[in-house]
Amino acid sequence: MASNVQGNVGYDPLPLTNDDHPTNSLYNAPPSPSSASFHTPQLNPTDLGVDSAGFPLGAAQPRFLGAALYDDAGAPQARNSYASTHNTNLFGGGSEYNGSVYALNDTLGATPLNHGPYAGGYRDDPTESFGNHAMSPMGPPRGRLIEEKRAVYAPPRVKSKRNIIILAALAAFLLIIFAIVIPIYFAIIKPHSNKNSDTDTSDSTVKPSATTTGAPTVAAVVTGGDGSKVTMDDGTTFIYHNSFGGHWYWDENDPFNDGARAQSWSPALNETFRYGIDKIRGVNLGGWLNTEPFIVPALFEPYLSNTQPAVDEWTLSEAMRSDTANGGITQLEDHYKTFITEKDFAEIAGAGLNYVRIPLGYWAIEVRDGEPFLEKTSWIYFLKAIKWARKYGIRINLDLHAAPGSQNGWNHSGRLGTINVLNGPMGYANAQRTLDYIRILAEFISQPQYSSVVTMFGILNEPQGPTVGQDALARFYMEAYNIVRNAGGIGENKGPFISFHDGFLPRSQWAGEFPNADRMSIDTHPYICFGTQSSAPMSSYKNTPCTTWGGLVNTSSANLGLTTAGEFSNAVTDCGLWLNGVNLGTRYEGTYPGSGQSVGSCSTWTDWQNWDAPTKSAIKNFALASMDALQDYFFWTWKIGNSSVTGKVETPHWSYQLGLENGWMPTDPRAAIGFCGNTDPWSPPLAAWQTGGAGAGDIPASVTSALAWPPATLSTGGPVVSLPAYTPTGTVVTLPVPPFTQSSKTTATINAGSGWANSADTAGMFVAIPTCSYLDPWIGPTASPPSPLCSSAAHRRSEPSEPNLTPTPSA
Repeated sequence: MASNVQGNVGYDPLPLTNDDHPTNSLYNAPPSPSSASFHTPQLNPTDLGVDSAGFPLGAAQPRFLGAALYDDAGAPQARNSYASTHNTNLFGGGSEYNGSVYALNDTLGATPLNHGPYAGGYRDDPTESFGNHAMSPMGPPRGRLIEEKRAVYAPPRVKSKRNIIILAALAAFLLIIFAIVIPIYFAIIKPHSNKNSDTDTSDSTVKPSATTTGAPTVAAVVTGGDGSKVTMDDGTTFIYHNSFGGHWYWDENDPFNDGARAQSWSPALNETFRYGIDKIRGVNLGGWLNTEPFIVPALFEPYLSNTQPAVDEWTLSEAMRSDTANGGITQLEDHYKTFITEKDFAEIAGAGLNYVRIPLGYWAIEVRDGEPFLEKTSWIYFLKAIKWARKYGIRINLDLHAAPGSQNGWNHSGRLGTINVLNGPMGYANAQRTLDYIRILAEFISQPQYSSVVTMFGILNEPQGPTVGQDALARFYMEAYNIVRNAGGIGENKGPFISFHDGFLPRSQWAGEFPNADRMSIDTHPYICFGTQSSAPMSSYKNTPCTTWGGLVNTSSANLGLTTAGEFSNAVTDCGLWLNGVNLGTRYEGTYPGSGQSVGSCSTWTDWQNWDAPTKSAIKNFALASMDALQDYFFWTWKIGNSSVTGKVETPHWSYQLGLENGWMPTDPRAAIGFCGNTDPWSPPLAAWQTGGAGAGDIPASVTSALAWPPATLSTGGPVVSLPAYTPTGTVVTLPVPPFTQSSKTTATINAGSGWANSADTAGMFVAIPTCSYLDPWIGPTASPPSPLCSSAAHRRSEPSEPNLTPTPSA
């Protein structure tokens, strides 16, 4: 979400209100068939499962689990020695007397063996004939062998009850083992192993990061469905609620298993996600690893009275570092630990969502020259996000949300102020740094251990296209594309989908820009709340998303390929605490700089605790219309934190979780299907090259030449040759892999990767040249470049003066 700081103009520059396209909604493919519609016969005794009572409460039944052979209602629940789902009980009910041992004997007293159920059964009495052949006679003492056989095949009434109980218990134990191990092997482990054997290209000499505990462990439950109990890393538990057929899976001894599924209609992580057919129903985890004041106001509120109030993560970090009495900068890690947890991922899957978009600042990798951000710590929690997403079958869109120097000048870029990426005297050097961070992230997430979970990479959030120009931005995107594909390769399942933001330029301007580029998608953030404010009731916006966005998405899908809405919300006004920035007011109330006359009071838009049923219904209709019109989307955002002053959420239209809890978000996002009544939708599939198939990566040489990096000049910066630049001679930062703890009984080692997918990518990292001068990365676009750029007396210019605030892009 972008916080605007100047001008009463629309946030999204697209022609949303004057669209002449017909009303449209999305194409909807039929859901994948339920697993219950398939039947797999068991052909061997070891294929049999145990009774349902043998599973933990709410646990998902493993696939390939055979049914017991008890066909008659009310029959005894003893298990025969062999059964499959296609066998029929020839002897009536399920009975202990129907087993193979007892069928050798006549237990029916006077009933002859040539009558009834055992006619033609086993005979071993030498005094009787079998067919026309008598058994060999046996003389006194009546035959030791026959007595031994009678002892073995004695009727149940003769045998010891204690022995029967022991044997039955042993058989039940073995059946339980078979029922758990075999289905999990065939349903989850084997597919995963086959997948890894096909795709694992990592260095086999990498030492595993797993540790083994010496203490004996008790086997833990590793999978479950609706109603199952989940134990988190800290030992606390919760009940998993998922009424959509999803199941979780996590085994510390097999941490890269991709068998989890978010919902029955969403492909499991070890299955192919058919982009353009399978719909992305996602939500952002905004404000977690890249803070924003309106999402987590309680972090910023303690520092409002500072000489320099905390207005972004830069000033928040500075304030926290000075606040040693309350924990200093470690307060940010406390926020990482508590704002989003494993339970949130479980709830997201249970809400019918299959994707999360996670904003990340560049300081997850490194900081330089006194930048105050908490370095590298957020990466640790992103690794936890990968683990939790894998556990619940959720895919991740990793979004680089903040670049050095700021790509848009807004508070969520790390520092509120001016644009210094592809703009101004430090625009080229900052872009070089940013491309390095894209490379480092791409190398990590392209490793086969992580590529099935982190399946999309937003290479830069909301760069200011109108300021930097489309030519420079397109060249930057082309270079980023080459970097990402160099890490993972060309073709399906080789590294992530690359998501590039439209830069607040009409999507039509991007059509044909990257022909045959392998798996590129365009990202747009359609907000209507930052434009002209209106006092119209929420109910009047019921069809607004359909009429303003639906046709544009259909056109973009046809002309550009996969089109995602990386951000949208339920807000139709800019009401809410710090939505536009700390202490910047609102347009709705006329307190935002340059906003003009007040429209009314924001209280009716923020007092969610007193919303009535019609208000909640109107918001839900807006959400459903948005989902249907946008087709593949990520709601902004999952959670809004309480204000420490009021003790409640102050921007309710932006919280998916709060809407679920209070009835204004749909409990099943599929309810949006057809809401807009589209009669002329875009029809999939996407072109083969757009999804990594034939032709992917075959970009014409004329295109790559026209988009060569770097551009000759930068906006307000002048010729690139006259600007400060870095040199690729530094040691590359490699992101750490997560640690794992294995059971002492496990002998297999875990290969968590090296942090670098392509061992042939050995270029150095861009760093400063000792004999050259550099300006502060946030110096602003009006400063002059150093002159001369390089000399024996090189130096770095000091901090920029009071920053100019970046205006909202014009519509």
